[in-house]
Amino acid sequence: MVAGCGCSATHVSHSADHRPIGVFDSGVGGLTVLAALEQALPATSFIYLGDTARLPYGTKSPASVERYALQCAAALVNRGVQALVVACNTASAASLPALRQAYPDLPVIGVIHPGAQAAVAHTRNRKIAVLATEGTVRAGAYQRAIERMDARVQVTSIGCSVFVALAEEGWGEGAVAELVAKRYIGALFDSPDAPDTLLLGCTHFPLLRKTLTALVPNGVAIVDSAETTARAVASLFADRSWDVQGRGGSTFLATDGPERFARVGSLFLGRLIEVSAVERVDV
Repeated sequence: MVAGCGCSATHVSHSADHRPIGVFDSGVGGLTVLAALEQALPATSFIYLGDTARLPYGTKSPASVERYALQCAAALVNRGVQALVVACNTASAASLPALRQAYPDLPVIGVIHPGAQAAVAHTRNRKIAVLATEGTVRAGAYQRAIERMDARVQVTSIGCSVFVALAEEGWGEGAVAELVAKRYIGALFDSPDAPDTLLLGCTHFPLLRKTLTALVPNGVAIVDSAETTARAVASLFADRSWDVQGRGGSTFLATDGPERFARVGSLFLGRLIEVSAVERVDV
């Protein structure tokens, strides 16, 4: 176990390793994680797989999500990745033990542990609000992760599923986003004993960060699980002294709808994805 990232790996190499890092999600939300990874490790190559044929994972049973995650991981492992990043909250909650059992020699990093760890580190009054999808809230994964780190922390979880649709429409800012955000969290900070830390527990939600920042009181920390996951991956490779310097660049795979993947995914990645750059695959 590597302290600080909630991942495990038995393979240690001190020589140059130019293999890509595999990243997967149920769709395009995990591209916010990829964007942060590209920034944290600019010379590293990545392969991103969006399981768009079976999204959303949040409505599926944990057993189905685990099966899907294992299939996505197998597709990436077959392409020679040196690590797996599970850029999906639902899959992180449901499948990490099975993935680590299936691939004991690969680091497997999810988004929940790094986000929870950063939120615990930021909070001063031990009150954290987690914004997530209804499925993630029901699973209680962030609450359990936070309580394992500090049982004294009070966690308020709020299901904000409409944020997903806003992000995918490119409406993360503006009047509509502001009204929806006020509906979800407007009353959260009315109390003087309100949370001082807001954890974005969905990979779609960084697209609403500016709207949320304008809405919360000064001094409230907003923790982005995409950024924290990227830092955890970069820290893991630094701790293991692995040389991941390569040519850089990302390869995109989707199990359905390359056109939509490219169009909507460009919003999440923060740069244009050409349709011709998206390979349709079966897993």
